[in-house]
Amino acid sequence: MNDTTNKLTLANKITICRILLIPVFIWLTLDYIRDYQRGHAAEWERILACIVFALATISDAVDGYIARRYKQKTELGSFLDPLADKTLLVTALILLSIRFEDGSPFAPLPLWFPVLVVSRDLILLAGTMLIHMLTGKVTARPRLVGKCATFFQMITLGWVLLKVDTPSHHWALYAAGFFTLVSGVWYVFDGVKQLNASEKK
Repeated sequence: MNDTTNKLTLANKITICRILLIPVFIWLTLDYIRDYQRGHAAEWERILACIVFALATISDAVDGYIARRYKQKTELGSFLDPLADKTLLVTALILLSIRFEDGSPFAPLPLWFPVLVVSRDLILLAGTMLIHMLTGKVTARPRLVGKCATFFQMITLGWVLLKVDTPSHHWALYAAGFFTLVSGVWYVFDGVKQLNASEKK
C-alpha cells in the first residue's frame, strides 16, 4: 500500500478544486437572481451555474473512485471530502430556499426540506463529536441509504436549477426527504451502538 498520508494526492486535488467551485456557483446564482429581479435575467449565468454544480457533484464520485482505486485515501481527504459535499449542498439549499422580496426565478423549496437536511447533518456532527469525546474513536460506516439521500438531494437541487417544469421536481424532493430522514435515524442508531459497545469494554 502506498504511503500517501502526508501527500497531496490527485484525489485531494480534485476535492480542493470542488471546494473552489463553490464560490463560483454562489456568485453565478446570486447574480442571475439579481438580474432576474431587475427584469433582464441572463440565462447564460444560470446555465453556467448548472454546469458548475454538475461538475462539483460529478467530481465527488471521481475523487472517491480515484482514492479507492489507487489507494490514495488520506486523513486530509477524509476531512476535505465531506466538507466539500456539505458546503455545496447547504449553499445550494439556502440559495434555492430563500423567499426573496422581489421574487426568485427558481421554484422555492419547501421550508421543511432544508430544515430536515441541515438538522440531520447537525445532529450527526454533534453525535460524532460526543462519541469521540467519550470513546476517543469514531467508526464511520457509510450506508446505502445515506448515499441515496445525497443522490436525491443533488437531483432535487439540479432539477430546480435547470427549471424543469415537467416532470415536477417533487418526486425527487420527497425521495430525498424520505432517505434523509431514514439515514439520519440509522446513523443515530449506529452511534448508540458504538457507545454501548464502548461501555461494555
